[in-house]
Amino acid sequence: MSQSYFRPLVQYGVARADKAVSLADGGGWFTDVEVLDRGASPRVITASEVPTEAMARLTQSHPMRMSSARIMGIVNTTPDSFSDGGMHAAAQDAIAGGLAMANAGADILDIGGESTRPGASPVETEEEISRTAPVIAGLRAQGYAGTISIDTRKAAVARAALAAGADLINDVSGFTYDADLAGVAAHADVPVCVMHGPVDPATMHLDPRYDDVVLDVFDWLESRIAALAGKGITRDRIIADPGIGFAKTLDHNLALLQRLSIFHSLGVPILLGASRKRFIGTIGNAPEARGRMPGSIAVALAGLAQGVQIVRVHDVAETAQAFALWNASGAGAPE
Repeated sequence: MSQSYFRPLVQYGVARADKAVSLADGGGWFTDVEVLDRGASPRVITASEVPTEAMARLTQSHPMRMSSARIMGIVNTTPDSFSDGGMHAAAQDAIAGGLAMANAGADILDIGGESTRPGASPVETEEEISRTAPVIAGLRAQGYAGTISIDTRKAAVARAALAAGADLINDVSGFTYDADLAGVAAHADVPVCVMHGPVDPATMHLDPRYDDVVLDVFDWLESRIAALAGKGITRDRIIADPGIGFAKTLDHNLALLQRLSIFHSLGVPILLGASRKRFIGTIGNAPEARGRMPGSIAVALAGLAQGVQIVRVHDVAETAQAFALWNASGAGAPE
């Protein structure tokens, strides 16, 4: 018997149906669920018809879930970032930039020292450490007490980052690049973000193919979550990211965005990282990455409407303002 996949049709607002079911710990709810099966047309059922195990995934409390979406600010310490042209390549600039993001509304700062843009070449481990660890230590020395994420695929980089004060590991390879990285996270007992990005950044843009991108990405993430659990990282320490823009065409990205709420069925928080991605420039007629802020906010709000818990962005102040108005207007969860 083939597997069925359950996507809650998330709703928000000032009115709520009597039979609505709350989505995990968030402010959203649902009364109906889209059912997806490979080789069959989608269908919609009521929440009461969802199998018990699937419903538990959609509604269970999670230590890292939250009643309103959190903003993860991107601090790239690379000289060749596609999005910001290396503006944070110097440690002092990255520290100042991170603190500015925190003051503007970022709940998490994501520090990365290796570009993962299409065609990017790997960075040597010691170079990546020298780019990231001093920034993390500097943020802590300046009194930043919020969450710091290290964006890396490498165990040695993660160890150095944790020693400097990081407390979350965000791996674009979904913990497939370095076999030792999961052990580092388990030993430190820190949360992790597992992203669907199984292809090398240097070649990921070359003709990516899927049987069904939504279900294939879901299955891959489910398998990685199970693998991490086998290495001592329990589901309640895991965040999932469908990897918008990583080994995906424009149509793949749009398909994932349209059915983003299916990933709630993984039973973990969802992170959406679409900020300034190429597909936004293509659709929004913005060839330069820095001109994609309005489109990035539009995508972030679309993610909020499907219950996403974390949004990874470059433009923190603008995103925070948009979120505040989205919530205040009654579209989202009350603060």
